[in-house]
Amino acid sequence: MGLRDFIKAYWRIILLIVFVSVALVALFIPGGIFADDSIGDGTAVAENGTDGSGTAASVETTQGWTNLVYGLSLDGGTRVSAPVVGMTAENLEIDPDREIEVSQTLRDELELDPADVMLRFDERTGTYTAEVFTKNVSQSEFAGALQTAEVDATEDDIREGVTQATRDEMIGTIDTKINEAGLSGGRVSQSDIGGQFYIVTEVPDWTPQELRNHLSERGIVRVVAHYPDGNGSQTNETVLEQGDFASISPPDYNDRSGHHVPVTVRSDIAPDYQQRMNDIGFTNEGVGQCDYENPGAEGQNYCLLTVVDGEVVDSHSMGGDLAQNMRSGDWANDPRFIMGAPNQQEAQSLSINLRAGSLRAPLDFENDQTFTLEPALADQFKVYSLIIGVISVLTVSGVVYLRYADARVAAPMIVTALAEVVILLGFAAAIRMPLGLPEVAGFIAVVGTGVDDLIIIADEVMSEGDVNSRRVFESRFRKAFWVIGAAAGTTIIAMSPLAVLNLGDLQGFAIITILGVLIGVLITRPAYGDILRYLLTDR
Repeated sequence: MGLRDFIKAYWRIILLIVFVSVALVALFIPGGIFADDSIGDGTAVAENGTDGSGTAASVETTQGWTNLVYGLSLDGGTRVSAPVVGMTAENLEIDPDREIEVSQTLRDELELDPADVMLRFDERTGTYTAEVFTKNVSQSEFAGALQTAEVDATEDDIREGVTQATRDEMIGTIDTKINEAGLSGGRVSQSDIGGQFYIVTEVPDWTPQELRNHLSERGIVRVVAHYPDGNGSQTNETVLEQGDFASISPPDYNDRSGHHVPVTVRSDIAPDYQQRMNDIGFTNEGVGQCDYENPGAEGQNYCLLTVVDGEVVDSHSMGGDLAQNMRSGDWANDPRFIMGAPNQQEAQSLSINLRAGSLRAPLDFENDQTFTLEPALADQFKVYSLIIGVISVLTVSGVVYLRYADARVAAPMIVTALAEVVILLGFAAAIRMPLGLPEVAGFIAVVGTGVDDLIIIADEVMSEGDVNSRRVFESRFRKAFWVIGAAAGTTIIAMSPLAVLNLGDLQGFAIITILGVLIGVLITRPAYGDILRYLLTDR
């Protein structure tokens, strides 16, 4: 048999070998398939965590000798469920030309920062939704501010809570912050408890206080110009906001600039920023003139302040080269500069906040629900899960061998079932899917349903005695495969709601089960058929 004929005859087995090989690379080679340097290095630093005394806390997450990522139930850690702070007024009739005016009026009347007021236009209804994200405003005050803005609204139109769009933004932002911080196994979701929506965040190896500290920082970043007002004092003016940056580079350090984050300003923002720096003197008399901590320099400082959540984390002056480029107008063609930070931790935190964006609204930790699992107990769960997995495989192997008493049928069946688990584990490692107890239950279910399907194949093929002809084998195998396909479709349909709906731990179980069924139908079942055909037929 030539190479082409061999591949044509046994391509299903070859495909199984390829998938198992790729899965083994994803499981055991440091970095996996996508060469992720964060995999296998054994550490992840919680930039924003503290030990409760204000001292930064480092968190190490060791994944061991595989690239698998363990979730809360197998690695220990904390889950915090907290509602979002805010109030909403919906179906507001507002002229689109007055959107900015109404938003400004709400901020002025309620004395709120721009980040705490949001107007959204609903294209379906042609109306607006107004949200405020603070505990310091009552429903009557919110309604009064809307009325001052000439918007028809009463206190009855105000409800506690925020919109689904706001919650979706927050979930995405928190998820990005966790991933940017290099924390493996974390996940963010939404749950509805008694009609109130909660943002659920879980991170392995973190204490409740560390996670709350991380989530309590909204990460609102601004660049503020601090310059003389002409009367012997200083004035502050926000010159760049979070959305004004086109790209954010990783934190860096050099002897001249210290710890910093290189950034690029959006091309449509850069000309105005450049002009403003020229107008208020930063590129002329303000070059090198920043002594922010010195009270004696009041009225003489030209400082660019990096402000995070209202706190100044760094101050620096305009450099001579940058000032020259701005004066000539060349800087706007390549609008890059650096944002300083006092230390590496602050630089990393600044970079994460700029990349992830700010939290749209704060979380209400006064009404949160916290679950903590100690790492030692999680390690026991990990060992027990491994023991249960081994017992299930050995039990299934023994029953299968007793059923057929033929190694040609039983041995490939067990090997194929284990190959299915290896492929599934490799897939989980490749996509960095956090594995917990529900996912382990899914793996055990996959082994059971997989062997069921293989038994159906073996029984159908051998139901009418020995089969020597490949044509007869193919006919019987085709009948068995129709049964398996129908069963797989039923399983996928039954599990789909659990996989799609936000039902907490059940979601992981459903996803693993569905993936296992798909891998079985598309890869392992056909390969087992080819193996049986090779072992049982001679013509």
